[in-house]
Amino acid sequence: MTEDPDRPRQRGAYAKGIARRQEILDRAIEVFAERGADRTSLRSIASAVGVTHAALTHYFGSLEELLVAVYQESTVPERQQPDTLPADASPVERMIESARTNREVPGLVQLYSTLVATALEEGRPAAREFATTRFSRLRREIAATVREQQEAGRMRQDVDADAVAALVVAASDGLQTQWLLDDSAPQHEALALLDRLLRPGSR
Repeated sequence: MTEDPDRPRQRGAYAKGIARRQEILDRAIEVFAERGADRTSLRSIASAVGVTHAALTHYFGSLEELLVAVYQESTVPERQQPDTLPADASPVERMIESARTNREVPGLVQLYSTLVATALEEGRPAAREFATTRFSRLRREIAATVREQQEAGRMRQDVDADAVAALVVAASDGLQTQWLLDDSAPQHEALALLDRLLRPGSR
């Protein structure tokens, strides 16, 4: 078969495009970590990131798609702090640790809250897909951990694992919103209380 002379050039252009998109994402994460997603636009983000508006729309299409991409990229394991919790840590303990680390990047926390609020609006498919997929995954993962801890005797047996998972997510997100509005809200204390209530022997 005859080799296509344009193929290496196409592969090179594709690789450069991927690298350029990653560069924009890296810079956008820094921008959002500093100022969040409030009162912004693709043009203002492009200016802050140091690219043209046309370049931003080429790689991300819309502000909604950019916000989703920035948040997803900011939460990949490679960007997270090492997990220092024991393997048998409860789901709530993991939420407490997540809340602690999130206090260092309030702009990204605000970005997440903006995405969830946007998902409730009509005609926001990217945000809705992000939020529904994330909530479904979290509930599934947390419920599996709850069942494991119930079998090991570390969590109450008289609670439904799926309901606990939904409650933990709701508590975490709700308390996070309260903290964004008022940093004196007892975020960690409330989560710790929930953790105690789910322990064996609690009433």
